[in-house]
Formats: sequence, C-alpha cells, structure tokens
Amino acid sequence: MLKTNFKAVSIFLMILVFYIGGIPLRSNINSVEERSMGFKDHFDTFDPTLWYRSDGWANGADFGVAWLKDHVEFSDGKMMLRLDDAPNNHNKPYTSGEFSTLEKYSYGRIEGRLKAAKGVGLVTSLFTYSKHADEIDIEILGKDTTKLETNFFVKGVRGINAHAIIDLGFDSSEDYHDYAIEWSPNYIKWFVDGKLVRTVDGNGIELPSEPSAIMANLWSGAGAAARTWTGEFVYPGSSVRAYYDYIKFTPQKDDDSTETPTVS
Repeated sequence: MLKTNFKAVSIFLMILVFYIGGIPLRSNINSVEERSMGFKDHFDTFDPTLWYRSDGWANGADFGVAWLKDHVEFSDGKMMLRLDDAPNNHNKPYTSGEFSTLEKYSYGRIEGRLKAAKGVGLVTSLFTYSKHADEIDIEILGKDTTKLETNFFVKGVRGINAHAIIDLGFDSSEDYHDYAIEWSPNYIKWFVDGKLVRTVDGNGIELPSEPSAIMANLWSGAGAAARTWTGEFVYPGSSVRAYYDYIKFTPQKDDDSTETPTVS
C-alpha cells in the first residue's frame, strides 16, 4: 500500500511540475522565449496569436471615432486602417480601426513602415501604451503630413520635454517610410528612414518604464483636441485610410540596459 501511494504521489508531482492550470509549462516558456526574440509582421494576413483589433468601444471626448474590428483590413501585404461614417453605438460621428499586440513588451526598438492619411483633423499613429498609461508616440497629423510629432507620457502625465515636432522633408501621405522608436531605461530615440531625428536623455527625466502594448490607430480629433491641435475633421464623403507595410519589435540586448527584456 505504501509503495502504491508513493507511486501515485510521484505521478502527481510530475504532472504538477509540467502543468499549471492545465497549460504545459514547456509550451509557455517556449512561447515567451520566442516573443522575447521579437517579431516582424508583414501583414500578409491577420495573425490572431499576435494582434488584437479593437471592437465595439470608444475613447474619450477628444476622439471623434469609435472602433470596429472590420475597419482593420488586409490586402496585398498591407494592413489598412479605414475611417468612415459607418454607424457605431457610441454616439461618435465616425468609425475607424485600431490595432494592438496581445502581449506587452519592454525595452527595445519598435518600428513600422507606413503611409499616413491626409486631411485636416486626422491622426495616423504608431505607439506604445501600458496598463498605467505609460506611452511613447509617433503621430502624423493629416493637416500637415510633412511633419512628425513625437511625445511620451508617464502614468498618463506628459513627460518633461516630451513633445517635439520633426520636419520630415517629404509628404508622408504620398509614399511609405520607415519610422522607429528606440526605448531604454536611459533614453528614447526616434528614427525616420533609419536616420536619428530626436533623442530624449533620461538623465534627470522620468521615462516610460512599464511593459507596453505596441499599437496603431487612425482617428479624427474632436472636442478640445480638434480646437487646439488636430483641427476640425470634415468627412470627404468616402473612406480614408492609413496604410502599414510592416510592424517590427526587437528587444534591447545591449549594455545600455540594466534590465532584461521582458514580455508580459
């Protein structure tokens, strides 16, 4: 009887070692290891293991859109965010698309190749966003698509020297260009077509530090945002789109970081 009980306990412990909550730990570790190596999605199709499409909700008064998942489209190796006057259940005049990673990523390089939407009131973006509203932004306003707006927030509060406007030297709505953020505990850097265009040094400045989703959206300003920043959007009578050729994440592994890249 003792031998039988010991054998049963041994089997139970082996199962407990390999499974937590019915999920094999080995599989979970492999998944995290793979994600910690980063990703690059060329948008040949929608990958539900990597991305989430916002659906059936809306942001606050500064946003003139609600989100529906069918406004995130895929065609010819491109992801397109469509903004139009389709009805929604949030009393917003317009409906658009928003795209987010399922996982949250720590320090590294976030980059995308995109073509911005043109039109007063519109914002095309690629950004990071955390549970407690840490945020780093790449934003192109449709009222002047020759400019790139850079920004960051720490726990929902705009950081010191956070906002700056970069003259691109081209019209970002006419062709695809590469935009990137390098994020570390010590600095944030923004790049356009591989060229460094801005650096914020973290010496004496609090920077975003919380693991964050990588996101993209297209929206029209409303309320105070429209009056003071984006301009008032007037619907042109047909759909407006922002185009994304790829989005890529590479975790930081150099000596500049004292922390190991993580995925949550």
